[in-house]
Amino acid sequence: MESKDTEQRKKMICELVADQVYVPMKEKELAMLLQVPREERPVLHRILEELLTEGQLTVTAQGKYKKADGRVLTGTFISHAKGYGFVEIEGWQEDLFVPEEMTGGAFHRDTVQVALTGGEAAEGRRQEARVLRILARGITQVVGTYQKSKSFGFVVPDNSRLHQDIFIPQERSRGAVTGHKVVAEITDYGSSERHPEGRVVEILGHVNDPGVDILSIVRGYELPEAFGEKVLNQAERVSGEVTEADRAGRRDLRDQLLITIDGEDAKDLDDAVSVTFDGQNYHLGVHIADVTNYVQEGSALDLEALKRGTSVYLVDRVIPMLPHTLSNGICSLNAGVDRLALSCLMTIDEKGNITDYEICESVIRVRHRMSYTGVNRLLTEEGLTEKDPAFAGYAELLPMLKEMEALSGLLRRKRQERGAIDFDFPECKILLDAQSVPREIRPYERNTATKLVEDFMLAANETVAQHFYWQELPFVYRVHEAPDPDKIQKLSAFLRNFGYYMKNIGQMGGRAAGERAAALQNRRNKGTGHRPAGKQAGQAQIHPKEFQKLLRKVEGTPQEAMISRLTLRSMKQARYSTESSGHFGLACRYYCHFTSPIRRYPDLQIHRIIKEQLRGRLDEERIRHYRDILPEVAKQSSRLERRADEAERETEKLKKVEYMEAHIGEEYEGVVSGITAWGIYVELENTVEGLVHVSKLPGDYYCYHEDTYEMVGETTGRTYSLGQPVHVRVADTDRLMHTIDFELAEMQAAEPAE
Repeated sequence: MESKDTEQRKKMICELVADQVYVPMKEKELAMLLQVPREERPVLHRILEELLTEGQLTVTAQGKYKKADGRVLTGTFISHAKGYGFVEIEGWQEDLFVPEEMTGGAFHRDTVQVALTGGEAAEGRRQEARVLRILARGITQVVGTYQKSKSFGFVVPDNSRLHQDIFIPQERSRGAVTGHKVVAEITDYGSSERHPEGRVVEILGHVNDPGVDILSIVRGYELPEAFGEKVLNQAERVSGEVTEADRAGRRDLRDQLLITIDGEDAKDLDDAVSVTFDGQNYHLGVHIADVTNYVQEGSALDLEALKRGTSVYLVDRVIPMLPHTLSNGICSLNAGVDRLALSCLMTIDEKGNITDYEICESVIRVRHRMSYTGVNRLLTEEGLTEKDPAFAGYAELLPMLKEMEALSGLLRRKRQERGAIDFDFPECKILLDAQSVPREIRPYERNTATKLVEDFMLAANETVAQHFYWQELPFVYRVHEAPDPDKIQKLSAFLRNFGYYMKNIGQMGGRAAGERAAALQNRRNKGTGHRPAGKQAGQAQIHPKEFQKLLRKVEGTPQEAMISRLTLRSMKQARYSTESSGHFGLACRYYCHFTSPIRRYPDLQIHRIIKEQLRGRLDEERIRHYRDILPEVAKQSSRLERRADEAERETEKLKKVEYMEAHIGEEYEGVVSGITAWGIYVELENTVEGLVHVSKLPGDYYCYHEDTYEMVGETTGRTYSLGQPVHVRVADTDRLMHTIDFELAEMQAAEPAE
């Protein structure tokens, strides 16, 4: 089988497998049928691999070759701790399932080529696939705990998706000892018969050293910490004050009463607000720091900001998108000094309608730096006097704050009328001591002031997005698609157990509406790689107002938190896009992120577009430029946002585990927050969540009912369901796995004393 005969051999194999009498065969069987000499079988293997890559052949779950009825797909491999995995295909609604024996040595986050195996996926199951080849490695370094042996060592990965330890030869250990947290570079990805191999490139410290736990997460998520010298030098060269040249051509708003409202410890203040009422209309000004004046496109600062995508707020530190010299200095809207801004000036009638607006470059001077706590006290507490610290110096603000409160209420009611969904989950603030040890977990709830700022920012984001949509200019939007039909159906079925019902398009429009929606979706999907939509897809579409009605019905009930979380989980994740496909959660057609250019790159990017449009510089060349770069900007920003969210959740989870270490044996009231085949999850009032393993439940055998989110004891008849109050005791914690184990306190109390 010489190379010159390769195409001929490929054609022969394709004709063979296409023959009606052909029965799918394994590679060895094909070699025997084709009478390939043993020494030439590697060449046959290569040709079969090429045919798989070209999409002419596919492989069954049993490793047998047959004619392909699809094509080779490229996606991202997501590993599971048990060895199997999934492949995310861009544009596909559902991931592909890859059995352990078909992963082809792929690691978590690898870019892979896959071929579909077998026929159509069974109802309720994912389509299976086989990894053909690894195109690019997604992970080159692993963070974990070093374990030393006599002549070698292993790194146990922190990431549970990496189910194999990394073998480290002694000469590549950098002197690490058991218990060290290390960063290991993978030098050999191993195989099914042997472990991956690597070398230690950094020792972070001992697992018990203060701060090492968070640093391990920072390294594990590859979050960039220190800024490079070139970036810092650029930041240092930026002027520390606004010059006369900077002010030229801008709207001068320095005489207006502007305030900032932020958390007490905030240092990067990127938004200011102003409100007046003329007896008929409100005039709302949302003024956003003009960061692009100091971060030029293509500069070292800009490239670093794009690389980071967003600021990351961990429990004990902030990893900023821009150097503090900028974010806390000239780009921060500090009180009493001139600052450059982009202002969205809106006129709003007494029904909450935005009747007019203007977007302009401005120069502003903030009058007062306010806190959420202070504004909330001024608006909600009666009897405050000038002697009270919360009131001192703010007497002139009270009229405007009252107008802000009234306008905020109008805007919120307007959003609710159109169906916007407002999730109000209790958040927490974890307080650490000097040694990074958690001492208190304190609930952090939204108040009048936080809602006020949120309402104003939403109004500005919508206004800017709508303006540029109708300009038909390249832009970056914030989009949120409707939930997947199967998730809606599953949620609806569960809600019926509690007497709650949700309407969807299929129920309201009947079968014809479902068929029309499915046909429309199929036309959209044609040639995009999406799987065809069935009638069910149309029948399960839903309006966000149905979610809003549901949340109102459950408000104040024992099931409120549980149903709210399930509702949120049924929805898709918001992302950035160059297409304005709407925001389901906000029930609006146009939305973008305009208000935080200090900490989000998409905001910074669209500020450039806004300024160029205002200055008349968006010619054909610049429009082509933005059309070329924005799809990747949106994609990368979405990915980096998810990375930041995951890292933030992981650090919170870690510190909650550490906090509960000091409370082992103590009892708490909680509610069942999750049910799986391996046990029930319980959430406490302080937002800490732990697992009561199924083996710790009373009785011998429990059956998990996925459709009803229940676990029922086959011997005891006892049922555990979502939202059910339970009394638990802290049994154990595991810092390495970031887990907390609970046990049912009432079960322990029922046991006879020895």
